Amino acid sequence: MNAVPQNRKLRKLRLATTSLAGCFGCHMAFLDIDERLLELLERVEFDRSPLTDIKTCGPCDIGLIEGGICNAENIHVLQEFRSNCKVLIAIGACAVNGGLPAQRNHLDLGRCLQEVYLTGPGIVNGQVPNDPELPLPLDKVHPIHEIVRVDYFIPGCPPSGDAIWKYLTDLLDGRTPRLEYPLLHFD
Repeated sequence: MNAVPQNRKLRKLRLATTSLAGCFGCHMAFLDIDERLLELLERVEFDRSPLTDIKTCGPCDIGLIEGGICNAENIHVLQEFRSNCKVLIAIGACAVNGGLPAQRNHLDLGRCLQEVYLTGPGIVNGQVPNDPELPLPLDKVHPIHEIVRVDYFIPGCPPSGDAIWKYLTDLLDGRTPRLEYPLLHFD
């Protein structure tokens, strides 16, 4: 029998989160696990996350990522995040399928920029931003699985805190994550 001695602590898993092109609603839904966050902290330690204010991602067991890919910086952050996470979970509609930001995909990016910065109502002497510090926009918004391998997907806009909790506890308990109705939704 391979029982763990009572006085030996199990290694906490490292959990990281990040946000790309989206509204940050999935991180807010993550906080909706409420007091269960304290229970989660008994089992994981946070790496990159708004909860820690760590800006880069070190080696992690689980990565939660929200938001789609709309610019060159998003690609860089996503690739770094993927390379540091053993398991990557796309959380929310933007990460899973591009979400609301992808509504611009049927429009020409150049015409969008022109309308917003040059010819829109109330614009006088406008200029399209052209600072080298700004990330270059992509012609289309992409879900993250088009750029990197994703292990799991949690749909929703945003998914509920209960759905996120179920997914995480399944993983932490060694089960394959599975959402049953009513936790599964695509809105």
